[in-house]
Amino acid sequence: MTAAQIIDRVLLGGLVLVLIISIGVHLYDVDVFSLQFANEDGAVEYATAFALLFCSMTFVSHAGTLRRRGMILAAICTAFYGLLFFMGAGEEVSWGQRIFGWESGEFFMENNKQYETNLHNLVVGDWHLAKTVFGTGLTTVILLYLVALPLLYPRVGLIQRLADKFAIPVPGLRHTALAIAGSLVIAAMDQSRKWEVYELVFGLLMLSIIVLPQNRDQTR
Repeated sequence: MTAAQIIDRVLLGGLVLVLIISIGVHLYDVDVFSLQFANEDGAVEYATAFALLFCSMTFVSHAGTLRRRGMILAAICTAFYGLLFFMGAGEEVSWGQRIFGWESGEFFMENNKQYETNLHNLVVGDWHLAKTVFGTGLTTVILLYLVALPLLYPRVGLIQRLADKFAIPVPGLRHTALAIAGSLVIAAMDQSRKWEVYELVFGLLMLSIIVLPQNRDQTR
């Protein structure tokens, strides 16, 4: 078994464990779930930030490998993916604002619904960035990526060529199965803080995909 396979199994095992613990805590006491387990600045939120940061670091490492192999477009795309995940990690903890205790600027105090320095909670008039950009549209893209792409990649030549050309890590069917299982678990919970767990599940799932995708030879 290779190192990548071992890491993949550890990550997916951790994902399953997160879901089991989440179900247990939720059934035990919904208040404990929302106020201690999945609370703001809690273990789940910071674990998500670390998972996204490791995704970013892994992408950057792979970009360097692709550049040395002469796959320049793939390297550029991969570095860009790394930047996106770095921004996701920063957004998750408001760029360290609550950790280091610095104040938001005037713009964010006036236009951020939580008065924090981040983009996903921006509200300008009736326009809410989280609902516009990170809402239904992004959810649809993620579901297509996790459910449709793994099925289409081996069967549709055009999709395979595009995914390889732009170094998009293609999930395996194990990722699809866990994405569906995780979605069903989260959907069954009746409380708002469940989305913090969903974000952690996504972070662990993405890290596993980046480490061991279907098209590993084209992405690292």
